[in-house]
Amino acid sequence: MRTESDKLGQMEFEANELYGLQTKRAYENFNLKCKRTNLHLIYSIVKIKKAAAQTYIDIGRDSKDIYRPIIKACDLILAGGEDDQFITQSLQGGAGTSTNMNVNEVIANLALQLIGKTSGSYDIIHPLDDVNRGQSTNDVYPTALRIAAIDTLRDLSEECAKLQEALQKKENEYDHIKKVGRTELMDAIPVTLGAEFGAYAQAIARDRWRLYKVEERLRQVNIGGTAIGTGTNAEKQYRFGIIEALRNMTGIGLAVSEYPLDITQNNDVFVEVSGLLKALAVNMMKIANDLRLMNSNAIGEIRLRPMQMGSTIMPGKINPVIPEMVIQVSMRVMANDYAISSAAAHGEFELNAFLPLIADSLLESLELLYNCVKLFRKKCIDDMKPNPKRCDDLLNSSFAFATEYTMKLGYETVSHILEQCEHNNVKAKRILDDMLQNK
Repeated sequence: MRTESDKLGQMEFEANELYGLQTKRAYENFNLKCKRTNLHLIYSIVKIKKAAAQTYIDIGRDSKDIYRPIIKACDLILAGGEDDQFITQSLQGGAGTSTNMNVNEVIANLALQLIGKTSGSYDIIHPLDDVNRGQSTNDVYPTALRIAAIDTLRDLSEECAKLQEALQKKENEYDHIKKVGRTELMDAIPVTLGAEFGAYAQAIARDRWRLYKVEERLRQVNIGGTAIGTGTNAEKQYRFGIIEALRNMTGIGLAVSEYPLDITQNNDVFVEVSGLLKALAVNMMKIANDLRLMNSNAIGEIRLRPMQMGSTIMPGKINPVIPEMVIQVSMRVMANDYAISSAAAHGEFELNAFLPLIADSLLESLELLYNCVKLFRKKCIDDMKPNPKRCDDLLNSSFAFATEYTMKLGYETVSHILEQCEHNNVKAKRILDDMLQNK
């Protein structure tokens, strides 16, 4: 056991608890019992701490010889060995300060253990004076969110490319299958099943391009700006060095914003990214719902792969569970977009206190969509089968053919013939063909 204290009182810690006083207070204050801070965000903060430590070594500020054990502690965390030590809830007051302190304390205590000292020996390695040196939550947290978002965004963009290719493959496979095209859920004019999948592929292609391009916005960071973007308490050499260290460490072309005060205050970039995620969610929902309808007993133009038992009371019933999952994920992404927009609008003056909600919502949307797009492709698109006979039967039983005659015979004439024939398509088509020949 160890004891830590400050002006608010003292707390006891078990030997295996690497977090400290500020983290434990935050855990009790924001104990929503919902979900913890996203690990992608935690790891990105750890990368910033590692980059800062490396920078202080490079510029000759390691007189206590503490930054190498700090780097080693960061590496151990990034390897996934200390995930249970990050206990802050995703939603918290203080603009993310509690999460930043959780990382600072775990790194400090782990580094202390690495050099044979006991946890809490902050006179040797201090969570704030050493691990957080030259930093503020207000430049660390948003920079970490940008790094985490870019990493996941790249994965999502790649999955969108694979989905686009899968849809284009179906476009080519189904190009010869004629079917009824529908508008407002009513028969319209003939189309091919392949053309419909080609349209889906085009929509996903736009999403892929938009997500690829928006990374440029996220590369602008405010690290080194500290509290409000002015760089208070951060050495000039450190400010120049840490961005270079972060670029090398993450493989991302990060750049310090020309106006860090803007990045610290304003979160419209996250709103922009979320809006593009919402656009992808809209397209995914549209495609999933179309497939759900085409797979239904009433239409039956395609057959989705049966995935599981569909009912606890109706034997043999199989539901379109993958499209249903896609639709629900899309709804959640749309809800997250609202949360992000609302939180971003509430950034008063030099800081947005609601950045934890933005971070949690944005990273959740990115991760949900990444997994959703992958599952949709593998478990729905790749294995679905067309039903050419059903497509042909529905086409032959509809008046979708009639539009082709209107240009030469006129709308009113064709409409009158269809009415006279009382939905006898064979008879109507014969009369219309005769009229064309005699015209």
